[in-house]
Formats: sequence, structure tokens, C-alpha cells
Amino acid sequence: MIDKNVEKIDKYLVEFEAFEKNASAAPQWIHNVRRDAIKNFSQLGFPTTRNEEWKYTNVSPLVKTELRFPEKQASRVKKENVLFNDPSNDQLWHRIVCVNGYVKDDLSAQAILPNGVRFGSLAKALATESELVQKHLAHYAQYDTNAFTALSTAFIEDGIFLYIPDGVVIEQPIHLAFVSESPNGGTIAHPRNLIVLGKNSQATIVETYQSLSSKNSDTYFTNTVTEIALGEDAILEHSRVDKESSNAFHISTTRIAQSANSRYGCTSVMAGGKLTRNNHEIVLQGEHAECRLDGLYLARGAQHVDNHTVVDHRVPNCTSREYYKGIMDGESRAVFNGKVFVRQDAQKTDAQQTNKNLLLSDNAVVDTKPQLEIYADDVKCTHGATVGQLDEDSIFYLRARGIGTEMARRMLTYGFATEIIETIALEPVRQYLEKSISEDFHIG
Repeated sequence: MIDKNVEKIDKYLVEFEAFEKNASAAPQWIHNVRRDAIKNFSQLGFPTTRNEEWKYTNVSPLVKTELRFPEKQASRVKKENVLFNDPSNDQLWHRIVCVNGYVKDDLSAQAILPNGVRFGSLAKALATESELVQKHLAHYAQYDTNAFTALSTAFIEDGIFLYIPDGVVIEQPIHLAFVSESPNGGTIAHPRNLIVLGKNSQATIVETYQSLSSKNSDTYFTNTVTEIALGEDAILEHSRVDKESSNAFHISTTRIAQSANSRYGCTSVMAGGKLTRNNHEIVLQGEHAECRLDGLYLARGAQHVDNHTVVDHRVPNCTSREYYKGIMDGESRAVFNGKVFVRQDAQKTDAQQTNKNLLLSDNAVVDTKPQLEIYADDVKCTHGATVGQLDEDSIFYLRARGIGTEMARRMLTYGFATEIIETIALEPVRQYLEKSISEDFHIG
């Protein structure tokens, strides 16, 4: 039985009624989805550590924080504030910028898109592409069991909508940029994203989260849900970069449905936030689908970062590869909980899962739990996890070649991290992360 903070839940219920009253222009079906979701949220309540899925992550600091919905007003964000916003790339990248969950057209930039592609505000798509959006929105991310997904679904209003028709290949990178500004503290945003790739389509997406605060100290809560549907033979390369404020709360759920022969690859780098929880869930529902999940999480001070992944093999002949690495320093704590399900009919499954963790401090903690649940008998599945400190033999080897102890430690730590970063194909993203990690951990 999940304990509930009744006062906080009631506050969200009151906020919901006001939100629904002011959102009357939305199509009726979305009102029905919202009301179903807020009902689920009121029944679920906020999770506690007695819930197995939240055993190592205590959300009470988030629940106790006074949060308010941001006003729809002029933003202080400028184009140059946005990650990877090099003006020379305006004709090379497609970019939509969301500030506090709302799309800002004046900050966005798009090169010429092929005919039939829809890329823009979800709020506008609900008004102009309602039938198309209805086929997919809230169909993949489960809001009957996850309280934060239910809360996001109840407050669906804006975010980013991307639809790529059959046979269309988008050569330029697509940047989904989310910026939080909290000048008076304590804001909450629920950006909702829907990405649909048709048969034989292809795209590269970069998804970033950042704070406007130059001091990196704003308090706010980003609760984002991204749903991705891949048609047959579709290919999507996806990078996620989390550089939230050091006082921010960030909870995200990304749910992907893969059709036959589709390929999905994602590299996630998490280096920001006071409390971060990322749920990455993939359903392989068409034969010969392939997925790759790479992740790097870095925590310092008292940061808490939690990665929950699910790879669900439902049909035969699918392949999955998962490789997550973590670096913890100070009194930080990390959680990795990876699950691979192989259903009874999913014969010939080939699945690998690996989690490696590096502790730079005696006070840093990691809880790792890789899991396989296999119900088929003709499969090839492996999983494993390691937790340790820097290898003393490697340090000795470098010292023997004239490198100081501290520099040797930095070099080894940097090498541990860059193994994941090197999987990112886009050079500007890779270079930014290499520089950022070097500065944050003094390991370059």
C-alpha cells in the first residue's frame, strides 16, 4: 500500500480543475484522457521507498517542495542561451525550443523539411492534426501504474510533435531543446513529446534539458514524457543530454514501440539535477527489431540519479544491447535498475545488458540491479554489473611513465566516461560533453 501525501495530492487536483477550465479549446478526446489520468494519479499517490520500483529513490524532497505552474509570459531566454545553438547551424539543424514546457517559436529554427513532415508545437498539433495525434498520444506511456506519467498526462498541453511519413529520410539533426527558467523559484513543467516515424523513415534526434540560471542554482521540477513509435524498417538515432540546475528535480519517461526491422539507438548522458529519475522503456513488438541503449550518469556532492530501463522482447528474432556506466563522487548516490523481459513467444532473442560503476569517493553509493526475466527457451541473453574504484595497477603504470598520481586518476576516469560519449555520432554534442565532463569532474 503506497502512502499518500493527501495535502499535496489535493493541491494538484485543485490545479487540474483550474487547468481543465482554461483548456476548453482542446478536442474532447484529450479532455477524456486528462480526466482518466488525474483519476489514476489521485489513486496512485506519490511513490515511497516501500514501493519496489522506488526502493532506493526517496521523492519526499520533491513532494515537499512548493511548486507552481509557470505563467505564459515573455521569456528571458535568448537563442544564444540554448545548448548547441550555433547560428551557423540554423540551416543545418532543425530546432524547437520549449521554455517551461511551452514551445517558443521565436527561439526555434528550422531548415527546409521534406513534404509531409510535421515538426512543431504539440498544442498546435492537437488543434490542427487532432486525428493523427489521437492515434498515438497516451497510447504507449503507461499512466495507470506510474504516478508521474499520470500527472504528466493529466496536464498535457504542450511539448514537441514530430511526424515523419513513410519513406522520408531527414538528413539534418533534429534538436528538441528544453529550457527551464525559474526567476521566483519553484516552478513545475510537464512537457509532453510525441515522435512518430513511418515505414522506411529515418532521423537523428538530440534532446537536451538545461537551466537558464547562470549560477545553475534554480529550483524547479521538470516532469517530461516522450512517446516514440517506429514503423517497419524505420531508423532513429537518439541522444539525451541532462544538464539541469543543481537544485532541480527531473523525472522523465521515454517509451518506444518498435515495429518489424526497425532500429533504435540512444545515448543518454545525465550530469545535472538534485534528484533525477529516468525511465527508458522499449517494446520490441515486430520481428528483427534492434535496439541499443547506452548511458552515462555522473553525480557529485549530494546528487541522486536513478536510471530504470525496461527492454521488452515480445516477438522472436529481436536484438537488444544495453550498456550503462556511472561515475559517483562526494556523497552522491546512483541507482541502476535494468530489466530485460523475454516473453514466451520471443524465441531467438539476443539480449545483452551491462552496468559498470566507478566510485571516486568512499562516501558515494550505487545500487545496481540488472535483471533478466526469460520465458522462452531458445535465447542468448547475458547481464552483469560491476562496482569499484580506479585500478591501482593502471595508476602505477601511468606513474611509472612520469605522470603524477592525480593526473593519472583524472586520465583513467576520463577514459571510463568517454567510452559512452564516443557512441554519439554528432560531433558538436560529443565535443560539448567531453569538455563539460572534463570541467565538472576536473578529469581532462
